[in-house]
Amino acid sequence: MIQARIAKLETVFVVVPRAAIDPYEAALAPHCRTVGVFEAVDDGSFWRIEGVREIGDDSELRVSLMLAEMMSGVSVELGREETDSEGWLARVLAAFPEQAIGKRFVIRGTHLGRARVPGRALLSIDAGLAFGSGEHGSTRGCLRAFERIAYLKQRRILDLGCGSGILAMGAASLLHRPVLAVDIDPWSVRVTRENAKQNNLQNLIKSRLGTGLANRDVRGARPFDLIFANILARPLCKMARDMAIACAPGGRIILAGLLNTQANMVLTAYRRQGLVKAFALREGSWTTLVLHKR
Repeated sequence: MIQARIAKLETVFVVVPRAAIDPYEAALAPHCRTVGVFEAVDDGSFWRIEGVREIGDDSELRVSLMLAEMMSGVSVELGREETDSEGWLARVLAAFPEQAIGKRFVIRGTHLGRARVPGRALLSIDAGLAFGSGEHGSTRGCLRAFERIAYLKQRRILDLGCGSGILAMGAASLLHRPVLAVDIDPWSVRVTRENAKQNNLQNLIKSRLGTGLANRDVRGARPFDLIFANILARPLCKMARDMAIACAPGGRIILAGLLNTQANMVLTAYRRQGLVKAFALREGSWTTLVLHKR
């Protein structure tokens, strides 16, 4: 099934000056299965940021690129190249080692087997999916943040913009509680279901197609004791009011997909809604915020 889905891939890329790397990397990351940054010239003044994605509608990608242009002041053309799916998958498998994240999790590709790691929750995913594999700083930050608050009574859990379902699986595996996973991308919803089944979590994770907090299942299940939202800074700012409404008193919200330079902007938007900062974590260029609703 996964093999059929990677039959038509393309590489999209931009070439930007060093100062524009972070916003453009953040723009490509949510829409690509994997993203890399490479020197375009020997003196390091220009860099090529490329991502492998499924060929299809790119309207949301272009919106993200417009936001990157606004943030950086750098306008670029989006390049495209044909990508051999079998060769790409072979490279991904070779470059997808087991990853220990924080103190409680280990992520492993299905091609490496399911041998348990003492003291850690094993999250097994198909390496061919790439996105949401735990390699990105925002995903790692979410899992590290979650393990710090996993002792709290979190009965109702939402993974908003679930992608591969890695955060939903992390919560379900540690807390043994139901998780509602929602995404606007039908393939992400399907991948989350498959990954949940692969990890024997299908009875705990309900994956649904929908537009954020407006989803009928989300409205019917709120308020939530824990919300994951690994998206992008500006959409998260716009969602601040609705996110505060969806969070139960005493609940926590984990926000990610934020560049370090964007964290204060997002925090300000949520403070206006009465939420307070519990703590923040950094993974390279990325910040994860944990907020508390008193």
